[in-house]
Amino acid sequence: MILIRTQGTRGLSQCEQVEKDCWIDARNVSKEDLARLEKEFGIAGELLADIMDIDEQARIEKEDEYTALIIRLPVFDDSFEVSFFTVPVGIIIFPDKIITICQRSSDVLDDLTGHRVRDLSITNKSSFVLHLMGRAALNYLRALKELNKKTAIIERELQKSVRNNELVQLLTIQKSLVFFTTSLKSNELLLEKLQKSPLMRFGEDEQDLLEDVLTDNKQAIEMANIYSSILTGTMDAFASVISNNLNIVMRRLTIISIALMIPSMVSGFFGMNVPLPFDDNPFVFTGIIGVSLLASVIGAWVLGEKKKKKLSTKALPYTQNMIVHR
Repeated sequence: MILIRTQGTRGLSQCEQVEKDCWIDARNVSKEDLARLEKEFGIAGELLADIMDIDEQARIEKEDEYTALIIRLPVFDDSFEVSFFTVPVGIIIFPDKIITICQRSSDVLDDLTGHRVRDLSITNKSSFVLHLMGRAALNYLRALKELNKKTAIIERELQKSVRNNELVQLLTIQKSLVFFTTSLKSNELLLEKLQKSPLMRFGEDEQDLLEDVLTDNKQAIEMANIYSSILTGTMDAFASVISNNLNIVMRRLTIISIALMIPSMVSGFFGMNVPLPFDDNPFVFTGIIGVSLLASVIGAWVLGEKKKKKLSTKALPYTQNMIVHR
């Protein structure tokens, strides 16, 4: 889908024909859209292929008729296994127009077209690029906060669970954080290059805006790194908790198995086809059942007490050390 937007006194508006200082907004592009962009505006097919590559990193390059930038934007789509990820967007700057190309829709572009970005100007190409990258950095920060809230909810569920489902959800969040960190660092390299590159010229106000965008981007990188480190430690801790819970369950099953094995042994002895004591006693069957149950209860109690003693013995040195330090 290709839309043409112009800027008037009331902000951005759509138009049918390409005008001077317009913004050509191409999103969810099809093969026909790519062919039109290549034929009508002279954009190189290799550049369009790079923009459509989901793994393409941020960069800037100069051609004869235009300057091309590729940056990475955050995207949320709950229909995917990893709902938070990033996509590249191409920004093609001509002397009389600017073109953005993205294989998907993005909240960043929606913010620009929805009049949610102050002082947005499509006539000032360098300012437009900085506002787009600044909005991308803010959306990264918002997405990171959403991931942090989602992590907290999963952690509360994980405390009551011995399944792996919650750990798998944490793993998908970890993947999102890796995607964000990689894309943010790629955008940071591009911003630092813009500071030194003569390919784009910035005025004094735009230099200040560039510094602000770089600061927001660095903040997002730091936040992503912190969340990733915390999440890694949390996953390791809860993996140990789940393993410990399974060990406790296995111990209980072992005690139950041993306790149930005793009646089988006793009944096996008295079921042999050989003479045994008390064969003629009418109460021998009841006695065998009683002895078997009593032996099972005693066996289970002994095994349970041994486990408690082991746990108390392990905890004793730690308790003594705490008392000494106090």
